[in-house]
Amino acid sequence: MKIRVGMGYDVHALVEGRDLWLGGIKIEHDKGLLGHSDADVLIHAICDAMLGAANMRDIGYHFPDNAGEFKNIDSKILLARTVEIIATKGYRVGNIDATVCAERPKLKNHIPVMQETLARVMGIDVDDVSIKATTTEKLGFTGRQEGISAYAVVLIEKD
Repeated sequence: MKIRVGMGYDVHALVEGRDLWLGGIKIEHDKGLLGHSDADVLIHAICDAMLGAANMRDIGYHFPDNAGEFKNIDSKILLARTVEIIATKGYRVGNIDATVCAERPKLKNHIPVMQETLARVMGIDVDDVSIKATTTEKLGFTGRQEGISAYAVVLIEKD
């Protein structure tokens, strides 16, 4: 069996007038993330980690932010397509370990639903999707609640 590891990172600004989508679910909050798609930073970081592990460039290469077909797209669609993209090289997702950095909203109660949602989209066991949430102790753009970032590490494997 061949295994590879990839790391992904994404960040989007928080703005008024947008829904907040994280980990494939809508979370009630007074602001949402700004982006060409639904701006789900967690899914975008996971996609980048998968693509990096497979040495298949990055999310912007496969889903450019100037392409009309991706305007306001549900990032779960991008995630499912990324699973298909790495499968063209024979890879499947082994497991994911991700961290979302946000001062607000508090995410711990949403994490189990995020895990179930992402596992379902990727066709993997929920136990293979680890999501953690942290703050930056009021430091930087995250601490000032100007944006949210996410980091992901993904193991992919093929026989």
